[in-house]
Amino acid sequence: MNVKNAIKERKSIRKFKEKSISNSLIKEVIDAARKAPSSHNLQPWNFVVVKDKKKILEFEENDIFIQKEMYKTPVIIVCCVDDNPYSKHSNRKLEIAMNFINLSLASAFLVLRATELGLGTCYVAWCNKEKIKKLLNIPKEVIVPYVIVMGYPAENPSPTNRKKLSEIMHFEKW
Repeated sequence: MNVKNAIKERKSIRKFKEKSISNSLIKEVIDAARKAPSSHNLQPWNFVVVKDKKKILEFEENDIFIQKEMYKTPVIIVCCVDDNPYSKHSNRKLEIAMNFINLSLASAFLVLRATELGLGTCYVAWCNKEKIKKLLNIPKEVIVPYVIVMGYPAENPSPTNRKKLSEIMHFEKW
């Protein structure tokens, strides 16, 4: 599958087969994220991979997710961003925005590569990020904006509606 097809085929998958994912495949999707562009080439992201069933059970015991089906995922990728990579800049709001933009680009690369490899993913932002940080010993200065669950799809949801290109694209002026 090429990138164009991965973009077309990508869907949010919430139900996964009970099939483990090899570390080599996980490394491949994280490596795709690593190659994403970032402002000033700071690469402020880190990814904590959770695949141990006992650790996922700890997530459930600590009521991390609102969507209970997320506990049945084979892999949880905790997407992290350094809170202070732009220490030379005085605009704190800009720093935080750039962190999230950079992480979002890396995460998109990760998700598209996973799709190419036949894996399903879903971004999950409705989760208890502070408890995640505590469970995984994530440093205080690191922000966890969301996680990505990943596995072999056990569902094939219908495509979601998308706006027409003419509704979102403007040449030369709005």
